[in-house]
Amino acid sequence: MGQLSVDLSTKIKALKPAEAGPRQRTGVTFAKYFTAKLEAGKTPYDDVLWETRTASIGNDKGSTIFEQRDIEVPTDWSQTATNIVASKYFHGKMGSPERERSVAELVHRVVDTIADWGQDQGYFKTHVDGENFRDELAHMMLTQKAAFNSPVWFNVGVNNEKRGYGWFYDPSIDKMKPLAGEQHPQCSACFIVSVKDSLESILDLAKTEGMLFKWGSGTGSNLSALREEDGILSGGGRASGPLSFMKGFDAFAGVIKSGGKTRRAAKMVILNTSHPDIEKFIWCKAKEEKKAYTLVEAGYDPSLDGEAYSSVFFQNANNSVRADDEFMQAVVEGREFWTKSVLNGEKIKRYDARQLMHDIAEATHQCGDPGMQFDTTINRWHPCKNTARINASNPCSEYMFLDDSACNLSSLNLMKFVNASGQFDVEAFRHGVDTLIVAQEIIVDNASYPTERIGQNSHDYRPLGLGFANLGALLMSFGLPYDSDRGRDYAGAITAVMCGQAYLTSARLSEAVGPFPGYLKNEEPFLEVISMHRDSVAGINHRNIPTGLHNAAKSTWHDAYELGKLTGFRNGQVTVIAPTGTIGFMM
Repeated sequence: MGQLSVDLSTKIKALKPAEAGPRQRTGVTFAKYFTAKLEAGKTPYDDVLWETRTASIGNDKGSTIFEQRDIEVPTDWSQTATNIVASKYFHGKMGSPERERSVAELVHRVVDTIADWGQDQGYFKTHVDGENFRDELAHMMLTQKAAFNSPVWFNVGVNNEKRGYGWFYDPSIDKMKPLAGEQHPQCSACFIVSVKDSLESILDLAKTEGMLFKWGSGTGSNLSALREEDGILSGGGRASGPLSFMKGFDAFAGVIKSGGKTRRAAKMVILNTSHPDIEKFIWCKAKEEKKAYTLVEAGYDPSLDGEAYSSVFFQNANNSVRADDEFMQAVVEGREFWTKSVLNGEKIKRYDARQLMHDIAEATHQCGDPGMQFDTTINRWHPCKNTARINASNPCSEYMFLDDSACNLSSLNLMKFVNASGQFDVEAFRHGVDTLIVAQEIIVDNASYPTERIGQNSHDYRPLGLGFANLGALLMSFGLPYDSDRGRDYAGAITAVMCGQAYLTSARLSEAVGPFPGYLKNEEPFLEVISMHRDSVAGINHRNIPTGLHNAAKSTWHDAYELGKLTGFRNGQVTVIAPTGTIGFMM
C-alpha cells in the first residue's frame, strides 16, 4: 500500500528521548482511492443519491418516542440507519434552526472538522494530500463503509457549546491545560480509570465517571486496590469493601444518560481472583437478579427500565473476574487457591479453585455476569509494559491498556468491502484502514479528557481502537459457517490484515510526525509484541482462504515490523473489536 508512503529517513535509534515529542513534521502523502474517479469539481456528496424521509421510533407500548420529518438521507441507507442517525446523532434542539436535518450536514460537521485539524497541524505533506483525505473520509462515512464511535458524532464540530470541564493538550506549552471554553470535544468512547484505596479517590472516580457518561463515553475500573470488607481502617473502624461502593457507582450510572441522549451509561467493574471479596463479587449480580425475578412474579414491569430491574443493584455495569495463570493452573490441577489481604498480602481464605471456577460459570449462566479477563495473557501481549501493567478494560472489554487512558474507536463495515464479483477487496480494505487510522490519530490531541492524567496518557501513548463489524454477514455471504475452521481462518486473516495495516500506517505516521512520546521507553517490548503478531499469522491455514488475503496478512505484518524498527510507531495500540452497538445500526 502506498497511500501513506514517506521517505524512510528517520532512524528511531538515533533519536534522543526529547526528540520523541514535538518536532518538525514532514506530513504524509495521501492518494485518492475510493474517490479517484470523481469528476473534477465534484465532491463525495455529489456522488450520492439523496431522498427525503421521516425518522420515527416507537416503544414496545406502541407510542412514538421520536419523530423528525423531512430529513435528507442517502437513498441506499436503511430506515433503521435513518432512525438511528436522526435520533442519536443529529445535533440541535428539535424544531430549532440549529437542528441538523441531513446526513450531509452531520458528515460535513465531523469530517470537515477532522480534516481541518489535520491540515492545520501538519499531518499532510501538501494541501492536496489533506483534501484527498477529506474526500476519502467523507466517502467512507456516506457509503457506510465505516463509522466513528458515538462521542465523535455527538460532539465533534459542535461549536455552540462551551465546555469548562476537562483537560486538553496545548502544543504551545507541551502540557495538558484545563478547559476554559475552548473547542476540544470529548471524542473517546472508552476509558480506563484507576482508583486508590482512599475515600477521596473513590469519590473522584464517581465524579470522573459521571462526566464521562454525560458526554457519551463508558468507563472501566479494577476495584482490587480497595481493601476488603471488614479490613481495618486507619481510624480504627472497618472497611465496607468494594461491593458497597459498587452500589453507589451503579446508581450514578443508572441516572446519567450517555451523551445526554436516551442510551444508557456504560460501565465495567473488575475484581481480581486474589481479592478477599471475590466470592461475593462473583454472586452479587445473580443474587440481585433473583430479587428482580420475585418482583416480576409479583406483577412489576420486567422491561429494561421497568420497576423490577430499577429496584435492584448492579444493573448498570458489566462485572468481570480477572484471573491470572496462577489461578487458572490451580483450576486445571484441582488445587486450593488463597485470597490475599489488600492491606498486607496475608492469606485470608482458602478456596477450591475448581469450585470457585464453577461458581463463576454458574453465576454467568444465571445472569450473564461475571465475565472473565485473563491477566497473564493480556499483559504478555501488552506493547507498553515498561510503563506499567494492564489492570482493567473498558465496559465492553475490547480495550485493554494502561490505567487512566482513553481510546477513540471506529469500525469498518466488512460487507461494504465485497466487490462486484463477490470477493473481499483486500486493497480497498487496507486503504480504509489507512484512512481511519489517520483520522483517529488526528483526533487524539484535539479532544478533551476528564482528568489531567488521562489527557497526558492519551497524548503520550495515543491508543486507537479501529475494528470491524458485520463479520457474521460476511461469512454467511461466502457460505462459510461461523463455527468452522474456514470461518475462523477467514476471520483471523481479515483481523490480521486490519491490525497489521493499522500498525504499518502508525509507523508511517511516526516517520512523518514523530513516534508517540512513550515509545522510546517501550521500544523493546513494543517490537517484541509486533513480532508476536507477525509470527501468529503462521497459525492461519492458507488453504482455507484466498491467496491474496493470506499474502496480505503476511506482508502487512512483515512491513509493519520492518518499518517500525526504523521509524517507531505513532500509537501505543491501534485496533480493538468493539461490539458496534449504535453505530452498527448506522452502518
